[in-house]
Amino acid sequence: MVRAHGYAATVTDVDFQASILHRVLDPLARCFTADVARKIAALRVDRDSQARLDELADKAAEGILTPAEREEYEAFVEAIDLVGLLQAEARSVVRASEAA
Repeated sequence: MVRAHGYAATVTDVDFQASILHRVLDPLARCFTADVARKIAALRVDRDSQARLDELADKAAEGILTPAEREEYEAFVEAIDLVGLLQAEARSVVRASEAA
């Protein structure tokens, strides 16, 4: 069992969701030029957002998030997960362009 975004999911569920996201994002990634892919792969969260995320993560670890903070934290995590998947696709594009 994996706990993700407030609900329990099996590893199979997580793999299935990742597979669907890959199928949806792959056509988008094929639109990336090598330059765009490099920029996406290099994206980092801004300093203020990272500080807020760190604060929320600490409170989550302590079990003291308010309901509003939990929603905010989950939104951050979901956004970061999506960007991470886009970055993985972008890195594939970069590798392919370098191999060509």
